[in-house]
Amino acid sequence: MPGRERAAALSEHAPQPVSPGRVPRVARLMALAIRFDALLREGAVSTQAELAAVGHVTRARVTQIMNLLHLAPDLQEAVLHLPLVQSGRDPITEHDLRPICALVDWDDQRCAWFAGLGSPAKTCQS
Repeated sequence: MPGRERAAALSEHAPQPVSPGRVPRVARLMALAIRFDALLREGAVSTQAELAAVGHVTRARVTQIMNLLHLAPDLQEAVLHLPLVQSGRDPITEHDLRPICALVDWDDQRCAWFAGLGSPAKTCQS
């Protein structure tokens, strides 16, 4: 078997690398919100409307993304460190987090977060 044919035959039988999964969309949106906030603070852009124009999205969508910054810091970190999605739909979406982001009190946010994820690690007072 000549060299090229042999290499081709070997590469056909070589195991294909398995994808470890993908970063959940909501984690990418959280990172984007943090980046948007930095751009606003640095003065690179002056308004969220300018961010929307540059990003080719609506001002409403920028607001939805920026509202992720209203989450308690530990919840922001939890969103950024969500496990990779192996297949199918993301288990948590930005839309799922909107009611939690709307809560002003961080303890209430944590209770809603743990109630939504079904985690028994945190008990909340009614």
